[in-house]
Amino acid sequence: MAAGNPEKRDGNGKGARLSPIERRLIEQYQRGLPLLPRPYAAMAERLGASEQDVIEAIGRLREQGIIDRVGAVIAPHRAGWSTLAAMAVPPERLDEVAALVSACPEVNHNYEREHSFNLWFVVNGPDKPDVRSVLADIERRTGIAVLDLPLEKPFHIDLGFDIQWT
Repeated sequence: MAAGNPEKRDGNGKGARLSPIERRLIEQYQRGLPLLPRPYAAMAERLGASEQDVIEAIGRLREQGIIDRVGAVIAPHRAGWSTLAAMAVPPERLDEVAALVSACPEVNHNYEREHSFNLWFVVNGPDKPDVRSVLADIERRTGIAVLDLPLEKPFHIDLGFDIQWT
């Protein structure tokens, strides 16, 4: 689970109170989700809860903005291809171009940065030629060059956090 601030967010950034099962889910499953046909059932068994309790707790955590997603983090280029890309978009076109980029099913997220390259995004596809085709299509449709920033050297970054409950 990709966790945000477990005590301070509710989707609007306001304080949220977590139930014991929500806290335990965050503590125990930032890493090592069970790779089973029914992972929530396995998590429930370990937590002494029902599968439905786990599903509902995860739903509440997502609704409150406390976790962003539940899913695997796959090593780069082990299952398909991906690249980071950037564009220098005129400020008056940023919303338009960001919407076009976001509409591409191969783009899993994009974001604005304070830089001359002000729109950054990640493109995923089955292989390198497919990803390059998506980048070329974005360039063609926007008339703006896309900077392809492919992975050169992978680094493992542990995205789990030690939780200090207050």
